[in-house]
Amino acid sequence: MKRRTAVLISGRGSNMVALIAAAAAPDYPAEIVLVLSNIEDAAGLETARRAGIEAWAIPHTPFGRDRAAHEAELDAALRAADVELVCLAGYMRVLTPFLVGRWEGRMLNIHPSLLPSFPGLHTHQRALDAGVRLHGCSVHLVSAELDGGPIVAQAAVPVLPDDTEDTLAARVLVQEHRIYPLALAALAGGAVARPDAAAALANPCSAVG
Repeated sequence: MKRRTAVLISGRGSNMVALIAAAAAPDYPAEIVLVLSNIEDAAGLETARRAGIEAWAIPHTPFGRDRAAHEAELDAALRAADVELVCLAGYMRVLTPFLVGRWEGRMLNIHPSLLPSFPGLHTHQRALDAGVRLHGCSVHLVSAELDGGPIVAQAAVPVLPDDTEDTLAARVLVQEHRIYPLALAALAGGAVARPDAAAALANPCSAVG
């Protein structure tokens, strides 16, 4: 049976689209049943609705600085939909221990760098500034440490001499769309249930030109 999965977004949700497309396959082990956003007019909400998926916003602004109260609303919505797994796909909020603890081991995040390098924001420009020759993306289980949970999958791309932040980001995004569905399938299928299995999946790195 497919694992009921929710996707949290803050914008257009291009990784969400990749997950929805992958989940349409009959043999894919997860089903996208809910999309939530902290931004009321996030473009990805309408994209999800057009795909026949329940989608709505739970804006964070009415909660002020009480991030845990906002997350309690998110958690209630996830549980009301009988969600089993959660994917963060461009969800631009740092989670509190409340939501991380509620979904520990069942929540994935996609990050645009080869973790543990360049956690946080502005990863592509930071990679260029550092002069690295390889950059990429990582899917990891969410933990209390920002971008620090166990890595499930990674993909690498070369940094070219004439790269800009935008060109590098575009090349990395292609790989994000490739590995996020693979990582969700691994989690939904039980391949990352054991720490040793997670470690085995941590290095499907592939450099692409």
